Amino acid sequence: MLEKYGHGGDLLTAAELFGVKEGEGAFIDFSANINPLGPPPGVLEVLRQHGLAAVTAYPDPGHRRFKQLLAEQLDVDSSQITVANGAAESMALLLLALAPQKVGIVEPCFSEYRQLAEQFGAEVLSVHGTAEQSFRAEAGAICGLLEQVDLLFLGQPNNPNGVQYSLAELRLLAQHAEACGTCLAVDEAFIDFIEEEQRQSLLPELTRYPQVVLVRSMTKFYAIPGLRLGFTLARPELAAAMTGKQVTWSVNGLALLAGEACLRSGPEYERATREGIAAARALLRQGLLALGCDVPPGEANFLLCGLPAPWGAAQMQEALGRTGLLVRSCAMYPGLGPGHIRVAVKGRADNALLLLRMEELMRAGPSRKGRARCGGLREK
Repeated sequence: MLEKYGHGGDLLTAAELFGVKEGEGAFIDFSANINPLGPPPGVLEVLRQHGLAAVTAYPDPGHRRFKQLLAEQLDVDSSQITVANGAAESMALLLLALAPQKVGIVEPCFSEYRQLAEQFGAEVLSVHGTAEQSFRAEAGAICGLLEQVDLLFLGQPNNPNGVQYSLAELRLLAQHAEACGTCLAVDEAFIDFIEEEQRQSLLPELTRYPQVVLVRSMTKFYAIPGLRLGFTLARPELAAAMTGKQVTWSVNGLALLAGEACLRSGPEYERATREGIAAARALLRQGLLALGCDVPPGEANFLLCGLPAPWGAAQMQEALGRTGLLVRSCAMYPGLGPGHIRVAVKGRADNALLLLRMEELMRAGPSRKGRARCGGLREK
């Protein structure tokens, strides 16, 4: 399986598994949910011009310029911001600051919630979403879970199904978290892909809910996953407690330099990303549905796909991998089945190729996948 380390985007494992030379052009990677436009214009040039200086000097341990830009753009106080080495470190810092005994998760969900909680010694309790609700859980069930735990992670939009909870539901959960004294960590790593008027976020009301923490990522929307950059928004005391648990210089100078350039890139890149992803996602979902797949109407830059029988996630991943296309198996996600995969929304040509290859494979059938190479591996 491709998910040797529990995530998508592992091109080295893919190269080893399928016997090809790792490198640019070896695969089209639908297993990692990264903006297909690449970084904003000018970001790579900034790194070329100023990257050497960033490498040969210590990074700012207070992340001051980046935090100030975030504060201005998000209309928050910089004391609410904790900058981290990706959203995963943000979650780790939250766990270290709170030292919860019990952590709640709403499955299916990002695997790091459980992995990090258990890594730091917490017991994990969960509730499950239902297929009828596009794998959302009922707000009442989540409220019940809030009463049993010290910290609860909630994806918004959730990974791997890409759906949001309504603002009314979020307010209900936030109010219940206040009443229970439970921290509600809302993971908004993919919310930038959603048009502002369609986002369901507590950000404008964050000061009303001291128990709510928002987790954000710079790596997905701005396509800089190799640099690792994320942040949290929380009440100042909690933000300070998280910072107090952070290893000095955990956020490197190149990441801060790129992050600042991304935030200065302007609205045109953001507009082009959201409009392009929305249009491509609609066409990709339409094509997957036409192939007989079950596809919740996700709002982010990926789609959860239930394959039609007799196909399983492992079979489809193997067969597509041998044609140079990588998809994320979701068979290991609690609450999903052996036939679920997740596919990133990429450019229209790549999405069309994925649909074509899947159609060819489905026509041949899983029993013949070893011979149905659909043209072989892509040119490198």
